[in-house]
Amino acid sequence: MDLYTLFPTISTTFIVISAVLVAIGWRLIIKGKREQHKKVMIWAAITAIIFFIIYSSRTIFIGNTSWGGPDDLKPYYQVFLIFHITLATVAAVFGLTTLTLGFKEKYSKHRKWGRVTAVIWFFTAITGVAVYSLLYVLYPGGHTQPMWKVIFGM
Repeated sequence: MDLYTLFPTISTTFIVISAVLVAIGWRLIIKGKREQHKKVMIWAAITAIIFFIIYSSRTIFIGNTSWGGPDDLKPYYQVFLIFHITLATVAAVFGLTTLTLGFKEKYSKHRKWGRVTAVIWFFTAITGVAVYSLLYVLYPGGHTQPMWKVIFGM
């Protein structure tokens, strides 16, 4: 594993851990274990922040990996990537909102937001793993480029 695949592997691992922790936290609150739920969800947020730091640092300093698979699949990959990025952005905003509501003890709103946020978070993690798999497992990654070039296929 080289330096170009090490960071994506680590960051993807952290977002998967975050999603697993969200699932555990959801289960804990269903069982009425509020304090355990709170601790697990804080750890879910921390692992998501670690993901974001690794991902954004790599993007800034190294760039993003462009599509390296067959050209006929490239348009589908780009649509999927834009969907994933949009979903991830929504998940981050919802996650921050849900955490804020929980810390402010606005539990009725926190509960409503939390259900939606968790589902979006799961889909974000799944699509993130799919993007990782497409770029580093199924097809050899293309050249490393700045993010805007990768997104728009330039």
